[in-house]
Amino acid sequence: MPPGPATGFVAGPDPAIRGEASGEGTPIVLCHGLTATRSSVIHNSRALERAGHRVVIYDARGHGESDPAPGGEGYGYPELVDDLERVVTEEVGPRRHFLLGGHSMGAHTALGYALRHSRRLAGLILIGPSYEGPASAASLAYWDGLATALEAGGIDAFVAYTERVQPTDARWRDSVRRFTRERLQRHRHLGAVVAALREVPRSRPFGTVNDLRDLEVPALVVASHDAADPGHPYATAAAYAWRLPRAELIVEPEGQSPLAWQGGRLSRAIAGFAAEPAVAERL
Repeated sequence: MPPGPATGFVAGPDPAIRGEASGEGTPIVLCHGLTATRSSVIHNSRALERAGHRVVIYDARGHGESDPAPGGEGYGYPELVDDLERVVTEEVGPRRHFLLGGHSMGAHTALGYALRHSRRLAGLILIGPSYEGPASAASLAYWDGLATALEAGGIDAFVAYTERVQPTDARWRDSVRRFTRERLQRHRHLGAVVAALREVPRSRPFGTVNDLRDLEVPALVVASHDAADPGHPYATAAAYAWRLPRAELIVEPEGQSPLAWQGGRLSRAIAGFAAEPAVAERL
């Protein structure tokens, strides 16, 4: 039987975090990346629901349909993890074990939660992690440039800046241009996205990747090759997998589009990970 329609939820208020849940079974909570929305993690695939999971996805503060940060707060990882804790409390419950994952900023948010609450988790799914420590001046200049382009010229200027600065292989430029534009069109509050672009790269979800050495949670690390996705380096994902004591690293074959872009294949990989004995024993 196909999975039923998703049910919307609001965790909050202050800010109101909006998301949706669908399916029945073991919960999987997924977090998206910076400038993305909840539809960008597994790209509307329903494979996880068909595999017997309840999928919980939501828009981070200031993104998609969620409210901007309230006065006196911002968009750093401490706030992002606090928001995730609220979603988990309301949509998973205070005692049940679950799987947690995310892409890029969402992966770092998931790790921030895991370092606070590792005993709650049956497994971690880390897609395209990019944080290895405090950002360099060159990296901050890139993110500030994106923020300025979006603030001054809107979505067209943001897309143009990305193409000009990020060295994506020519084979993938049309795809990157298309989905960059599509994800930005889903935001209600572009001004909040501008603020997040300036604040998230200056925030730290944890100290360094060495902090992950004692995180005894089964983990699936999803890498991508640099030709298609230079913003999420393969070497960084490999460093996460090497330091996490119970991690498995997967990547698409050379020449194919990244797994992070393929909702169905990514979802099936997550479902396979969720069925592994190391994960099942924690459930």
